[in-house]
Amino acid sequence: LSLSLSLLVSPNLFFLQSDSFSLSKVGDDQQNSPRSHTLYLIQTAAKSINMGPNDSSISVGSSSTSGSSSSCVGKQPDQMDGLLAGAGYKVRSSELRQVAQSLERLETVIVNAPTEISQLVNDAVHYNPSDLASWVDSLLSEFNQPVPVTLPADLSDYSNLSYVDSVMGPTLNQTACANEWTEEHHGAQQHQDVPQQLTVVTAMEEDSGIRLVHVLLTCAESVQRGDYSLAGSLIEEMQGLLTRVNTGCGIGKVAGCFIDALSRRLYTPQGVNSIGSAFENEILYHHFYEACPYLKFAHFTANQAILEAFEGQDCVHVIDFNLMHGLQWPALIQALALRPGGPPLLRLTGIGPPSPDGRDSLREIGLRLAELAGSVNVRFAFRGVAASRLEDVKPWMLQVSSREAVAVNSIMQLHRLLGSDPTRGSPIETFLGWIRNLNPKIMTVVEQEANHNQPEFIDRFTEALYYYSTIFDSLEACSTVPEKALAEIYIQREICNVVCCEGLARVERHEPLAKWRGRLGGAGFRPLHLGSNAFKQASMLLTLFSAEGYCVEENEGCLTLGWHSRPLIAASAWQAVAEPSPPLGIIM
Repeated sequence: LSLSLSLLVSPNLFFLQSDSFSLSKVGDDQQNSPRSHTLYLIQTAAKSINMGPNDSSISVGSSSTSGSSSSCVGKQPDQMDGLLAGAGYKVRSSELRQVAQSLERLETVIVNAPTEISQLVNDAVHYNPSDLASWVDSLLSEFNQPVPVTLPADLSDYSNLSYVDSVMGPTLNQTACANEWTEEHHGAQQHQDVPQQLTVVTAMEEDSGIRLVHVLLTCAESVQRGDYSLAGSLIEEMQGLLTRVNTGCGIGKVAGCFIDALSRRLYTPQGVNSIGSAFENEILYHHFYEACPYLKFAHFTANQAILEAFEGQDCVHVIDFNLMHGLQWPALIQALALRPGGPPLLRLTGIGPPSPDGRDSLREIGLRLAELAGSVNVRFAFRGVAASRLEDVKPWMLQVSSREAVAVNSIMQLHRLLGSDPTRGSPIETFLGWIRNLNPKIMTVVEQEANHNQPEFIDRFTEALYYYSTIFDSLEACSTVPEKALAEIYIQREICNVVCCEGLARVERHEPLAKWRGRLGGAGFRPLHLGSNAFKQASMLLTLFSAEGYCVEENEGCLTLGWHSRPLIAASAWQAVAEPSPPLGIIM
């Protein structure tokens, strides 16, 4: 029976989102593959320092051994500034102060003389804007503005970065986004000068974004090398740069999250306030669920696989590793109620953190689910297991019976077991071992499609920058959802844990689907094909309940949900290979 029917009538399961988000295609080097403007800025900055999402080779100063040097520090005064060269401008290091003053003067002219600027730009098309110093001076000469006198440059090892703040000119935070600025002023000004002013302002903010990402990546590299003094200086530079871009959307918002995480890594003991309390995380989890389709997709895909695995079974037992208000289970209860031949006896074991106020919150969730099950004539039993960490759960706590068909459900939880303890090793092997011994009919696994468990800090930092930039871009498509702000805090806490924490404190150790295939296969599980039915229904539900831009793809029997061409979460299903010995923890 189609699970989508029960999802459509299940209360609070899906939130209707109608807004669409238009992506910028500036600089897109893949044919017919739209890319967000934020990712364009990150890739442009990364290319300027020979770095991509899978290439973490950043060189800083002349002491680098990688064969290429960063443009941020250690330049000779008569050389072209590499930071600006990466954005397509030719400026000598010795001219940085003069160009900075000229840009400030030019922006003052743009603001104070809107009528004349249109004619100015039309007359200036003969100049080459890549030669930034000559181009700005030529524009100023049209207004008879005095050209600043060149001051002697006294450059330190990272003096170029100290000038970036001046080059950017006055703050641009008077605008919300480039598109919003256009909409606000389009009705008030119909003059020909408006498009020209917008072009200049947008280009300057774009350059600010490229410079910001460039400094961000260089700061991360200095953290990896242990040069915390330089990293602290670069954080101060970036905080200044943030005033030159809009921090309410796009690269400004993403960079702000990563700058905050780097600051915490430098100035706060690792692990302190990095992931928040369990109670806070449950609240934020719920808002993240409502704001975007990622958790809805995860729950739906897992439920569909569980429903098919329980076909013909009279007694079924679901073990949920992260109950989180029980958001996933009303849809499955309703689907089982509509099953031909009548519903089975459903047992649900929900694992969650202890309540901070002493209440038995797991039991309260179980009572609400039991009330729902009773209203649709599904026999239901609930057991709550309170555990602060997933590795603290033992098989005997679950009270599994050999007469039951068991389904194990893990929604973005297994990656938390990948950290290694010097005394016990990594708990993931032990955990998967006793799950296999439970002999579940199905185990559903949903994980972030990212690689944030790399040993080198700069590698996972770069991967996280690309990944979460895409996440934030997708959230922009849900701009009218009131839960969006709290959903962003949920994402920001993940970023903080990936960037700020090490050792056992770092629990957000996401790994891609390919690694999970190898790990689960080695632990005695074989993959189950999710099937075309799940793919079609997931695609349909995304069309009904999500903004344009999200896409579902099938990957060797698994399903991924992504934003345009980038997969962001992956859902898979597994079955334990038969064990000859009696199952562990089974009640006979």
